Amino acid sequence: VQLQASGGGLVQAGGSLRLSCAASRIGFTIRDMGWYRQAPGKQRELVADINGAGIPKYSESVEGRFTISRDYAENTVNLQMSSLKPEDTAVYYCNARATRWGRSNVSTFWGQGTLVTVSS
Repeated sequence: VQLQASGGGLVQAGGSLRLSCAASRIGFTIRDMGWYRQAPGKQRELVADINGAGIPKYSESVEGRFTISRDYAENTVNLQMSSLKPEDTAVYYCNARATRWGRSNVSTFWGQGTLVTVSS
């Protein structure tokens, strides 16, 4: 599975950004998709993900401000980020968990990362 993320950039605090991630999945069935982020000097952390049934999960730090959505036909996942704060500044990574056709083990895939910078 190859993941191509886009949509990062510079925004002022209180502003909005939309991240998108497109997956090419030949030979795989994608189960869950989501977004993680890694700020300088910190560990990568879950921002939000959405499972195969369309049920989203958010970290407490973004709950109510970010919305994750998924297009199952197009194999894309989007993250609408609103009311951005300087502490949201990080490299955001698209993530997918998928199984190869005919197999049951789940593999994890990562996109290349897109930088989000929120100025105060």
